[in-house]
Amino acid sequence: MATRKVLVTVVGHVDHGKTSLLDKVRHSAVAAAEAGAITQAIGVSIISLDAIKKICGKLLDLSGKKLTVPGLLTIDTPGHAAFVSLRKRGGSLADIAILVVDINEGFRPQTLESIEILRAHKVPFVIAANKVDLVPNWKWNKQDFLLDAINNLDYSIQGEFEKRMYNLVGQFQEITLQAERFDRVQDYTKQLAIVPVSAFTGQGIPELLMVLMGLAQKYLEARLQIEVKGKAKGTILEVTEEKGLGTTMNTIIYDGHLSVNDTIVIGGLDQPIVTKVRALLEPAELAEMRDKKSAFRNVKEVFAATGVKISAPGIEKAIAGMPLRAVENKPEEIDRLKEEIQREIGEVLIQESDAVGVVLKADTIGGLEALKVILSEKQIPISSASLGTVTKRDISQVESLRDKDEFYGVLLGFNITVPAEVIEYCTAKNIKLIVHNVIYQVIEEYERYTTELKKTIELRELSSLVRPCKFLLLKGYVFRQNNPAIVGVEIEIGRLRSGDPLMDRQGRRLTTVKSMKEGPDTITIAEQGKQLALAMDNVTIGRQVQEGDYLYTDIPEEHFKKLKVLKKHLTKIEVAVLKEVAEIKRKENAVWGVG
Repeated sequence: MATRKVLVTVVGHVDHGKTSLLDKVRHSAVAAAEAGAITQAIGVSIISLDAIKKICGKLLDLSGKKLTVPGLLTIDTPGHAAFVSLRKRGGSLADIAILVVDINEGFRPQTLESIEILRAHKVPFVIAANKVDLVPNWKWNKQDFLLDAINNLDYSIQGEFEKRMYNLVGQFQEITLQAERFDRVQDYTKQLAIVPVSAFTGQGIPELLMVLMGLAQKYLEARLQIEVKGKAKGTILEVTEEKGLGTTMNTIIYDGHLSVNDTIVIGGLDQPIVTKVRALLEPAELAEMRDKKSAFRNVKEVFAATGVKISAPGIEKAIAGMPLRAVENKPEEIDRLKEEIQREIGEVLIQESDAVGVVLKADTIGGLEALKVILSEKQIPISSASLGTVTKRDISQVESLRDKDEFYGVLLGFNITVPAEVIEYCTAKNIKLIVHNVIYQVIEEYERYTTELKKTIELRELSSLVRPCKFLLLKGYVFRQNNPAIVGVEIEIGRLRSGDPLMDRQGRRLTTVKSMKEGPDTITIAEQGKQLALAMDNVTIGRQVQEGDYLYTDIPEEHFKKLKVLKKHLTKIEVAVLKEVAEIKRKENAVWGVG
C-alpha cells in the first residue's frame, strides 16, 4: 500500500476567481521550486510536497507540523459540468474541495449549488475568500504572512475587511453551517475554515495550502491509501474528439496503474463498453491541458493518482462521470466487472416506474447523481432518472404523472438540450419543464413552482367552500317582505355568494341567497363594504328576521374544517367571523368543527 496525493477540486460561482486561483497556485509552485515540482497530466496539475513546503516556507516552521501527505492533484477544469462528473461509487472523487467565494460579493447561485453538492457527497471543504485585494484601501507587504498583513492594516481598513468576513460567516449560518476565519477555528470537525486570499497577488495561498494539507493529513490519510500495482480504477472526466486520434477520454485514475494494451471496462448507457487501451497521452511539458493546441506525448503506463487521456476503439458512447476499470483479459473476469459496473450505474439511473415523482434528465451520470441526492435530501420523490436529451417518451411519462399528482408532473433537467418540437408540444399542453445548467436553479425553480401550485390549488378549493361572512339587514330598506323577501344589506365582513346558506345569531338555518343586485346589475359575489339588494326564499321580513339583524353564512362543518387549514388565505376579520360562527354552533354541539 502507498499514500497517494490529495485530489482537490476548486468550486464556486462563475467570476469569483476559480481559474485565477488555480493559475496562481500553479505559478507559485513553479516559482517556488525546480523543474518537475509541478507536472501536469490530463485534467490535473500535480503539485509535489517539495513545492508546497517551499511555498509555505517559514509558515510551516512556525506551525511545527510535519507534512507527510505526498502532495496535491488539483482538478484543472473548474467548470460546473466537470465538477459534477467527479464521482465514484459512494460519493465524490475529490478528497477535499476549495470553495471560492468573492469576499466582497458573498454567496451567488453557483456558490449555493456547490455547497449543496459537497454536502450531498460529504466532501470536506475549505473556503477561499477571494479578492481581498479589492477591499477598499487594502495594502500588503510581500514579505508578510497573511495574518501579519491583516494586523498591520489601519483600523478602518481592518473594519472593512472584518465586516465582509462577518457577512460571509452569517451567510453560512443561514444555511446551518458554522464557518470561521482559519486561525479562529476551534474544532475543524464542526467549523469550516475561511482563508482570505487574493488570486491576483497570491496573498493567502501559503495559508490555504497549509490548511488543505493539514486537514488531509489529519482526517483523510486512510482514504489516500492505494494499491499502486493493482488494476486501475478511474472516472471519465470528459469525452473529446482529437484530430488524428478520434474519440478520446480524459480520465482520472485514482487507484492502481494503467498500461497500453490493458483491457478496460467502461460504464455505458445501454451496456458496459469493453475495449483495449490503444494509447495513453499526457500533455507535453507544462502546456495547458485545456489548450486545444497543446501537443501530447505517448506514455506506456500511468500510476494513481493522475490524469490521463485514453485513446481506445469503440468509446464513442462513453459519457463523463462513468466508471472505468482495468481488468485481466479473461472472459469470466470481464463478465464479473461488467456486472459490477452495470450495478453501479443502475444505482444512479431509475427506470420508468409506477412510483409517483418527478422525472429527471441530465447530461452526465454525475449530474444525475447530484440532482438525485439533493432531491432526496429535500424529500422530493423521483419517478425516473435517465441520461441524454428530452424525448417524447419522457414527456408522455410527465403527462401521465400530472394526471396522478400535479406536483410531480414535472421534468427537471440539468445541462441538457430540449428539442424545439418538444418545447412547442409542452407549451401547447401546458407541461412543466424546468431545465438549467445550474442544479441549484433547477431545485429553486421547482420549489417556487410547487409553492405557487399549492397556492393555486388551495385557492381553487377555497372558491368551492362557503366562506365566513357577516352582513347587516339595513333598516328602512325592505323592498318585499316574502316570496322572495328582498331587503337592502351591507356586507360588513367577508364576501357573500349566490347560493350561500344563511343563519341567524342563534345558529338557526334560515334560507339561502337567491340572488343579489347592485343597482340595476345582478351580481353573484358581493364583497366586503358593499351595499346591495338581497333576495331570499322561505323567510318573511318581520317574522323570522328583522330589520337591523345580523346574519351569517351557515358554514357546513366539513367546510369549516377545511377553512381552518386554509385560513392563511382569509383576512384577519374573516378568521374572527369564522371563530364567531364556531362559538354559535358550539352552543348546540360542543364538539362542532373539532378535529
